[in-house]
Amino acid sequence: MQAFKWALAFASLLAIVFSSFSVKQKDAKPKVLVFSKTTGGFRHESIGAGQAAIFKLGGQHGFLVDTTEDASSFTEANLSQFAAVVFLSTSGNMLDASQEAAFERFIRNGGGFVGIHGASAGEYEWNWYGKMLGAYFDGHPKVQPARVMGPDKTFAATSHLPETWERTDEWYNYKQWNSDNVVVLRLDEASYEGGTMNGDHPIAWYKAFEGGRTFYTGLGHTIESYSDPLFTQHLAQGILYAIGQKVE
Repeated sequence: MQAFKWALAFASLLAIVFSSFSVKQKDAKPKVLVFSKTTGGFRHESIGAGQAAIFKLGGQHGFLVDTTEDASSFTEANLSQFAAVVFLSTSGNMLDASQEAAFERFIRNGGGFVGIHGASAGEYEWNWYGKMLGAYFDGHPKVQPARVMGPDKTFAATSHLPETWERTDEWYNYKQWNSDNVVVLRLDEASYEGGTMNGDHPIAWYKAFEGGRTFYTGLGHTIESYSDPLFTQHLAQGILYAIGQKVE
C-alpha cells in the first residue's frame, strides 16, 4: 500500500511538471535574431537605430530580440530557437557554405525571414538567397524624396499606409526579380530621379517560400526611418508576418 501511495504521488508530481512545461511552451514568446554583418565595403549608419527600433517593437508586440554580427550563429542548433531572422542592412558575402546550408534548413523547417534595405546587396553567388529574398540590389540614386504608392490594404505590413506616402530614403533599383514575389508597395518613378525599372518599381514584397515566410522592404536607409511610426509599424507587421503571427 505504501509503495502504491508513493507511485501515485510521483505520478501526480510528473503531471504537474509536464503541465507546467506545457503552459510555459504555449506562453513562450517567439524570438527573432537580428543579423547585421557587413562585408561589402559599406556599412549603413542606420544599423544601430534599426536594432534599437526592433528591440522596442519586440517589447510592444510580444517577441524577443537577439542581435549578432557573428556568422557562426548560423548553425542548425542555434537557429532552431528563433522564429525568424532579420537581415538588417547586411551586405557582401556574409555566410560560408555550411552556414548557408543551416539557414536554408531553417527556412524549410518553417522559419521566417525579413530583409531590410541593404539585405538585397549581397550574396550574389548564392542563388537560393536571391530566390528567397526575391531580387538583388542594382544600384541607387542619391537620397531624395519620392512617392511610395499603392499599399496593399489586405496585407498587415501595408494596410495602415496612406495611398500616397511622401518620404525621403535611398531608393534601390533591383535585378533578377522573382515573379512569385507578392508586391505590396511600389515607387512612383516620376516623383524622383534615378529609377531604372521602367515605371514598375516594387519596393516591398512578401511570399511563402519553401516552407517558410519571407518579407522584404527596400525602405530603411536613413536613421530617421526608425523613428517614423508609419515605417516602424510597416516593419513590425513584416516581422510578425515572418514569424507567423498577427500584429497586436
